[in-house]
Amino acid sequence: MLSKISVACICMATFLTTSAQDVAVTTNTSISNTPEITASEEKKPAITISGSADAYYRYDFGKTKYNNLTSFTNTHNNFSLGMASIKFEHATEKVIVVADLGFGDRAREFTYTDEGITGAIKQLYISYAPAEWIKFTAGSWATHVGYELLDPQLNRNYSMSYMFTNGPFSHTGLKTEISKGKHGFMVGIANPTDYRLVPEGSINKKFLLAQYSYAASDNVNIYINYAGGKSPDSSKSEQIDVVVTSKFSDQFSIGYNGTIINMHSWDGAKNLEGKSLFGSAVYLNYDPKPWFGLTLRGEYFDDKNHFKTFSGFGEGGNVFSTTLSANFKKGNFILIPEIRVDKASEQIFTKADGTGSLSAGNFLVAAIYSF
Repeated sequence: MLSKISVACICMATFLTTSAQDVAVTTNTSISNTPEITASEEKKPAITISGSADAYYRYDFGKTKYNNLTSFTNTHNNFSLGMASIKFEHATEKVIVVADLGFGDRAREFTYTDEGITGAIKQLYISYAPAEWIKFTAGSWATHVGYELLDPQLNRNYSMSYMFTNGPFSHTGLKTEISKGKHGFMVGIANPTDYRLVPEGSINKKFLLAQYSYAASDNVNIYINYAGGKSPDSSKSEQIDVVVTSKFSDQFSIGYNGTIINMHSWDGAKNLEGKSLFGSAVYLNYDPKPWFGLTLRGEYFDDKNHFKTFSGFGEGGNVFSTTLSANFKKGNFILIPEIRVDKASEQIFTKADGTGSLSAGNFLVAAIYSF
């Protein structure tokens, strides 16, 4: 997703570790004969630890949890736990080892293909950088596709988009990342989307992963993402995704995410002609004060081929979703009150009396602490 969890968290942890290690070098040899301490001689911490915790309350205006068709907020009139995360990182000059664990409903949905204790593993990978411009990673990491991220403190809206819910969550395999000036390239091979281990007896094909990034300026970044391959049920999919971020000032920035997923179901003998899902979202961010910000997300998601998202709800169609979130910040604490309205072309939502509806709305408030 935009700045992927793996990349964003590695950068943050590396920055914090480096800051903690800075020490003054004694240069007055007339006072002491002790040799000067150089940066290379400083001892790095064995492990850097970071994490987060979140909880929320959600009230659905239709008085049912079934109007929530996106990830992580499937409740009504309940105080609910989100996720407790703890991330361990060990870094040497060329190697980084990350174990990122999560507990709670949010983590369970993210690792929905896992069972038992492995469901608590959000990410687990080893990266090796033989030079500054190239890095190899093996293990399991959060996807590079999309704008939104799993960890709630890294998003400005608490509820998730339809594109996030219907795209990949994670990948397990190998990838290579190369940087050249303003350009970045990533290519990888992985198990089918979201599978750490392909089920025994299933089709065991691999997915191709790719990303091209371009820093057009200090304030404009462009990402073009790809993931495609055959799933364990023999269906095939290809997804092309674009993310653009632009910062106009310290107070105002814009994000954009557009995606198309072409899916080929399996009829027992062959893959059928592809059917597409596509979506587009704009994120308008305004921060009039350092402690207060607003984000308006407008998303259009189309499933007119009735292939995936709204299966079981009747005809395929489209949804336009508008979400307004406020961010109140105090140190590492964020409070997010949010209101959301979804309007569909078909009656995929439910009224309080149980009848179908073209629209749904809800209010939630979330509390997030990260360290």
